[in-house]
Amino acid sequence: MEEWDSSTKSALTQIPLLSIRAGPRDGAAWTQRLKEEYRALIAYTTMNKSNDNDWFRISAANPDGTRWTGSCWYVHNLRRYDFLLQFDIPVTYPATSPEIELPQLDGKTHKMYRGGKICLTVHFKPLWAKNSPRFGIAHALCLGLAPWLAAEVPILVDSGMVKHKDEEAPSAESCA
Repeated sequence: MEEWDSSTKSALTQIPLLSIRAGPRDGAAWTQRLKEEYRALIAYTTMNKSNDNDWFRISAANPDGTRWTGSCWYVHNLRRYDFLLQFDIPVTYPATSPEIELPQLDGKTHKMYRGGKICLTVHFKPLWAKNSPRFGIAHALCLGLAPWLAAEVPILVDSGMVKHKDEEAPSAESCA
């Protein structure tokens, strides 16, 4: 943690650590784990909003809590860039972190795998392994997705790979 900036340390200390070691196949224990996940996500979202740093919306896309969808955004040069966000909880969770996907960016950067899965292997996966099962979805967003967006979006925008919605070509419907 000593190499992190003070805002990252502060955010991390305010996200509750999880205690239940359960994955999607663990029945009632998984339900309890999901409750912990929601508490951590609520705490992280509340902290972000109170610090005027709101940057994502996410919710379970199925009743089992194994598929999550939402959106995230990054502000670069005073312009907001929005992206769809999705991931599945692996069956080996929490030993294995979720693979966060930004499908709109698929193929636009080398730091991404097929399907729009962001590359977190070098920096985040060892951290997750060291802190499993205490880390959860909120930690993956804070320590995985947020730094990835901060590193990649400015490069993608400056290189022209990502355009602001105001710069995109008009659709066929708007020309009719």
